[in-house]
Amino acid sequence: MKKCSKSHHHALAELNITPLLDLAFVLLVIFIITTTPIVNDLDVDLPAAAKRPKDPKAKVNYVTVESDGSMFLGKEQVDIPALQEKLVALRLEDPDLNVVLRGSAHTKYQRIVNVMDVLQQANVGKVNLATEPVADGAARKE
Repeated sequence: MKKCSKSHHHALAELNITPLLDLAFVLLVIFIITTTPIVNDLDVDLPAAAKRPKDPKAKVNYVTVESDGSMFLGKEQVDIPALQEKLVALRLEDPDLNVVLRGSAHTKYQRIVNVMDVLQQANVGKVNLATEPVADGAARKE
């Protein structure tokens, strides 16, 4: 019987590190390309810019509709005709009037629609509806 040569087993035991070196060189090149230089080789005397104050935040007007039908503009209770008059006056003072409509969850939908009609007739362009997020993504059951 012929025995296996010693050199044959020796060749199988060696580890080929060529692919490992290729990977190391590729990673080295990627790190060299992606790093930004820390030093700036030119000293430049940059001009100073004047500080401009920030624009003031736009005043938000809240229209609240309770479940019993009572309406408030800010903290003042109003009815539909008074709401329209006050909104027109506010829009004349501020053409970029911003209104947030807050309605109770138990308010009849028609009351909200009536207020939205008044907002449209008063030519209010920015109207937002206030809501609260549902806790933990669970749907409300009513």
